[in-house]
Amino acid sequence: MALAAGGRKRKAPRRAAAPGRRLRRQRAVAPGAEGKARPAAGWHRNEEVSSDSEAESPAAGGRRRREETAPAAEEEEVEETPQEKKLRLAKLYLEQLRQHEEEKAEEEAFAEDLIGDRLKEDVLEQKGRLQRLVAKDVQPPDLASIRVLRGHQLPITCLVISPDDKFIFSAAKDGSIIKWEVESGKRLCVVPGGKKGTEEQQVGHTAHILCMAISSDSKYLATGDRNKLIMIWEAATCKHLYKFTGHRDAVSGLSFQKGTHQLYSASHDRSVKVWNVAENAYIETLFGHQDIITGLDSLSRECCVTSGGRDGTVRVWKIPEESQLVFYGHQGSIDCIQLINEEHMVSGADDGSIALWGLTKKKPLALVRQAHGTHGSQSLQQPYWISAVAALRNSDLVATGSHSASVRLWKCGEGFRKLEPLFDIPLVGFVNSLKFSVAGDFLVAGLGQEHRLGRWWRIKEAKNSICIISLKQRAGTADSS
Repeated sequence: MALAAGGRKRKAPRRAAAPGRRLRRQRAVAPGAEGKARPAAGWHRNEEVSSDSEAESPAAGGRRRREETAPAAEEEEVEETPQEKKLRLAKLYLEQLRQHEEEKAEEEAFAEDLIGDRLKEDVLEQKGRLQRLVAKDVQPPDLASIRVLRGHQLPITCLVISPDDKFIFSAAKDGSIIKWEVESGKRLCVVPGGKKGTEEQQVGHTAHILCMAISSDSKYLATGDRNKLIMIWEAATCKHLYKFTGHRDAVSGLSFQKGTHQLYSASHDRSVKVWNVAENAYIETLFGHQDIITGLDSLSRECCVTSGGRDGTVRVWKIPEESQLVFYGHQGSIDCIQLINEEHMVSGADDGSIALWGLTKKKPLALVRQAHGTHGSQSLQQPYWISAVAALRNSDLVATGSHSASVRLWKCGEGFRKLEPLFDIPLVGFVNSLKFSVAGDFLVAGLGQEHRLGRWWRIKEAKNSICIISLKQRAGTADSS
């Protein structure tokens, strides 16, 4: 109510509420000293005040009218109903589920591809057809980065690398065995050799060690010497376990069948013997070579391959069938051999040649004569003997050693029908043993002043040592182990 000028009461007209808006609550007012209306004291303490209940200025009224004429859709976005909110959250949840399922499906497809590729590789590996093409990406090493480990007094004759690439075991003509840590180069264990005639008191060897092998689970180490003995060691501690006797001449080759504790041994007595190391048992003896056996190797199949010295043959022994395949190709004494995969192998001879073989052909698939060149006067030139060969398993990379002051790396052509030289790594002395790491990132060479099987020459400037050679690959390529 407002007071009329003459004191008569007059009812103020009621203003209609704007459509869609709340009616403003009528404020209680009291007459002031000058007769003007003002809010009653204390009203604001008990009421919730919204922006709608304030007095409107002309500008505010214009703004309000513009808001009232705004599109209805805009008001709906701002003022979301509970049902609309539930619907929006449900749609968002369904979209997140869809994205998660798509990502999961992609991951499963990727995993299936990886498993499929791995299964294909396993099948090819079992069939002996797996050939990872890594040779083209291997670069010559930095010579300053070659690490030299010394500990043997006489020429190194053989070495092996543990399956996890962490340790190297080496042996020499002094009868000693050393276990090295690859990363630090430290000697973790040394088994000294004994003097001739002290066999009863000596735990280890008392003659030249010519060969060694390690089981694929790194449990057993086997070593063979000129005294016809095979010693079995615990690889982790170098503890002597037992010895095998039975060969009638020097033991020149040893290899464990991959994934088992079955051991194959070869000897200058021209025989191959089969042993079960875990049970400390002899199984059988196989005959066939017409000259001393100089090297032996095996993989997963129950068979092994041997090089037969001057009988000029490479032989594949099928143990269950008690049969053998005979291969001809070298003209000199075949001194070393190694399997590349289940169907292919590489060998080297003292006529300077290296050969690639496939089990389906009795002749070499590829043969390189004078692979390390020749030495001597023009009238008496002789090829450098091939004293060691190594192959990176299931790949196209091969290494050969001689006394030509270098190790040479080779690339096997497709189908193992060609050998192409890649580069030389300078190393002085007889390269008596070569091994690639499982991952293929380094090569280990065992050097000596003399050949492992004899004393035909002596290179005085050579050091009896182990050389670890890092193999770098071109940028953007991965290791192919």
